[in-house]
Amino acid sequence: MEKIIAEGHRGYCARYPENTLISYRAAMQAGVDAFEFDVWLSKDGVPVIMHDGNAWRTCGVDRHLNDMTLEEIRGLDAGSRFDGKYAGERVPTLEELLAQARAMRPDIMLGVEIKDMREETCDKTVALLKQYGFFDGCIFYAFNARIIKYLKTAHNARTMGYPDFQMAEFEPDSYDYYDEIGLNLKIMRSEVFPIYRDKGMKMHMYCADTEADVRDAIAHGASLITANDIAPLLKVLKGE
Repeated sequence: MEKIIAEGHRGYCARYPENTLISYRAAMQAGVDAFEFDVWLSKDGVPVIMHDGNAWRTCGVDRHLNDMTLEEIRGLDAGSRFDGKYAGERVPTLEELLAQARAMRPDIMLGVEIKDMREETCDKTVALLKQYGFFDGCIFYAFNARIIKYLKTAHNARTMGYPDFQMAEFEPDSYDYYDEIGLNLKIMRSEVFPIYRDKGMKMHMYCADTEADVRDAIAHGASLITANDIAPLLKVLKGE
């Protein structure tokens, strides 16, 4: 049986502030095969890492990254809202994250979620991934079929999209540009699961945060399993 990939969601976000360098360090140190992150562009066009785009939930500032310069983004505190002991953790740039990964785990796989749905975001992200030697080990994610198609046609990237009803700008041929498909556990356990299983693509299951979840994802044929809490995932997959 082909190895199932263990992926940390936003790093090790059950125990550390999501999408921060400390979260990704912890995930790599724990032994994940891959980690996932989310890319936006700052107002001045720099790829930065955050899930929501708006900095309110994680940083307490009600502004969107697209409207903030990199200098302004560097002033955000991405740790305090998670736990005061992480006060001062910053919103990393993509380049900072890749530099850390190359220093710690140059073999790590990367789940690259494009959240800023512009071709410029894709182009700048791909360029940095190639610069740091990670592109060939990346899988690109997006909830937008136009972006998946662009990544495949412009960059020949390895892509993973989601079921059609979750995707923006989905077209009749959109599945043709998927290499793999992402299914949350609710879909995995639902009556529609066979529709997506039978497409014959590798399946990413997310987020499996208990041993029971992980075993269920394995039973459903997952090729990659994503977790917020990576301890149960690693325990099951790697016997840790």
